[in-house]
Amino acid sequence: MSLDLNWKDLPVVQRRFLLYSAAAAAVFFLLLMRLWYLQIISYDELQARSVRNRTRVLSLAPSRGPIYDRQGQLLVDNRPAFQISVMRQDVSDPTELFKVLAPLLGAEIADLESRWQEGKRFPKYRPVPLAEDVSRDVVERVQEHGVDLPGVITEVQPVRDYLEQGLAAHLIGYLGEITETELRNDVANKYRVGDFVGKTAVEKNFESYLQGTKGRRLVEVDVKGKLLHELQIDPPRPGNKVYLTIDRELQRAADSSFGDQSGAAVVIDVNSGDILAMVSRPTFNPSMFIRGIGGDEWRNLINDERHPLQNKVIAGQYPPGSTFKIVVALAALQEGIIGSKQTVDCKGDFVIGGFRYRCWKKKGHGQTDLTKALRESCDVWFYQVGLELGIDKLSAAAKDFGLGSPVGYPLPGERSGLMPSREWKKRRYHEPWYAGETVIASIGQGFVLATPMQLAVMTAAVANNGKVLKPQVIHQIEDWDGNILLQPEAEVVRQIDHSPRVWKAVRDGLIEVINKPKGTGSAAYLEDVVVAGKTGTSQVVRRKTDAEEELDDDGEIPYKFRPHALFVAYAPAEKPEIAIAVVVEHGQSGGRAAGPIVQKIVDKYMDLNQQRQQKQEK
Repeated sequence: MSLDLNWKDLPVVQRRFLLYSAAAAAVFFLLLMRLWYLQIISYDELQARSVRNRTRVLSLAPSRGPIYDRQGQLLVDNRPAFQISVMRQDVSDPTELFKVLAPLLGAEIADLESRWQEGKRFPKYRPVPLAEDVSRDVVERVQEHGVDLPGVITEVQPVRDYLEQGLAAHLIGYLGEITETELRNDVANKYRVGDFVGKTAVEKNFESYLQGTKGRRLVEVDVKGKLLHELQIDPPRPGNKVYLTIDRELQRAADSSFGDQSGAAVVIDVNSGDILAMVSRPTFNPSMFIRGIGGDEWRNLINDERHPLQNKVIAGQYPPGSTFKIVVALAALQEGIIGSKQTVDCKGDFVIGGFRYRCWKKKGHGQTDLTKALRESCDVWFYQVGLELGIDKLSAAAKDFGLGSPVGYPLPGERSGLMPSREWKKRRYHEPWYAGETVIASIGQGFVLATPMQLAVMTAAVANNGKVLKPQVIHQIEDWDGNILLQPEAEVVRQIDHSPRVWKAVRDGLIEVINKPKGTGSAAYLEDVVVAGKTGTSQVVRRKTDAEEELDDDGEIPYKFRPHALFVAYAPAEKPEIAIAVVVEHGQSGGRAAGPIVQKIVDKYMDLNQQRQQKQEK
């Protein structure tokens, strides 16, 4: 019997069985191939997708490096703050989510939707912050309604804490959210959208030391994106410690001494150039930029005529007024234009070319030598001496002291001031220089402009025998193991080699400004320490005659037309340690408005020195 069977000869039941068996085998084969594909070929991809579905990698922001004063007193730190964020991939209907979340946060739905839209710039698996620095009560309300808030998580982030609020704000700076331009320039790829970075001053310039290194946190979540437990954590590394040159207690004293007045003050060490205090008034609170400055707040800041955001110590350019007479006196003596005992007869005015230039004292000072000219700030003495010296020699002498060009302040924003010359005026205005302009420049008016920082450097050079120092703002930077990463040294930009006779003659006059009868700086007098200095009053508009003088309804000059008050000083006079420059905007009189500020600063400095010395001796 033949075993060959024809398909058609098979019974119907058997044919069906074979067909079903073949179909089943094919299905099982396909399933097996699919299983092989999933288990072998696509294993890595599916495993990664599975991990992504049940886990989240959260970035851990590092604590920014703390900032201290030179004595180790904490000025800027970080504090933990609650942040409510949302994972976008866990939210199917953001509108419904925000209807539940907005009342819990006390926020507007529109604000949350705006945050949501901004979050689309973030990487897919990065939380989108909806509310920062919220209270514990808000956190508890959100957690109680967690079932109704898919994808919403609570994070703890370090927030910059400016302990002294507006104190030294222009030196320390503030933070802000990173911009697209800054992200494009981030070649090291250290930052992400939404990160905060230094925007001004120390916070910006020393960003690389302060920023720290991010960490990461791996957590497991359920199908609604709620956190189940933590799988792994790589802790962030905090930024380095930055020690500024300023002294917190001296800074406080200098700042409070202004009261409600606008202006600037800077105190520097005459031997190292360290900035011990730096005040720019009015100030601002850097914390407002961390929490997010409102539109009205920003407009108030930028529209304020007193310019609270400007660092007036380095960017405020003022006619130096009679403080400039120090340079004129030194140059005239060194050039032999006049001797320290030679006199000029001041009758209250000085006439040249048919123009009359008045002295501040209408009746004049009579026969006046160098010491009296400095002590009583006789304009006529300096008119005549400056005219004989000439603008080019005067300009060169001023530039030697750091006027008319940046003095090397290590942070951005320093302006150069202005010290005119014949060549400058010809280049700038295409006009010749006139003798009357030399007369005006000799008392620090006309084209002459200087920053308070330049005046402080100039004063320090007078106190330290001609060393023009570069200002320093960093005492040192160290890591958390105590290793010194940066420690700037004193830097002498220039040495001015005047004869000892010249230095002594001018210094004697500066001592009398404060310590002798009729001295214009008597408001800075202290019994226990000899202070040397020079007052200044600089006009902000053309000096008017008595008949032209405009008064307000109270019989006073309107505020914006009042002259600025200036005072430069160093102390102790016999062995100088600090130099000070103070400008009170529209303060009218250097002696009356700026003198008390100088007195308080010197008094506080000496008191702190005594306290610390006694503490060391114990």
